[in-house]
Amino acid sequence: MRRFFCGMRAAAVVLACIACAVFALLLLHTPVFAGGEGYEVYYGENSSCLMERTDSPLLAKLAGGVKGESARFSGDRYEELKARFHATLLFEEETGGVKNYYLYSPDLGGGVELYGQRVNLHIATGKEETAAGTPLIFGGY
Repeated sequence: MRRFFCGMRAAAVVLACIACAVFALLLLHTPVFAGGEGYEVYYGENSSCLMERTDSPLLAKLAGGVKGESARFSGDRYEELKARFHATLLFEEETGGVKNYYLYSPDLGGGVELYGQRVNLHIATGKEETAAGTPLIFGGY
């Protein structure tokens, strides 16, 4: 009887460890821009690499190889996104009525070098929507 309870306890510990590992895996692969629409994931280090639009970014990230992601939001959400990621504005530019903000967030890690600064959050605001990407928004906005 004692062996049975020891075996049950060991099985419970193993199951708890597996549950923790699955939770950590899901946590690490959760989409960065929750609540965004038009979600895109990038499978390369630059804009010439494969981009995929997806309704299930979690599954795409779990499959592996995702190097970046972006999503779109209605309205101007710059201040909200900057605050959500505790980001610092590095520089900004405006082109064709779209304002681009290049930021660094300690919450995101990684990034790319632009004008001598590490950028890992790119937010672009237009007349009716905001796009956010990490490390950058690839493709057209």
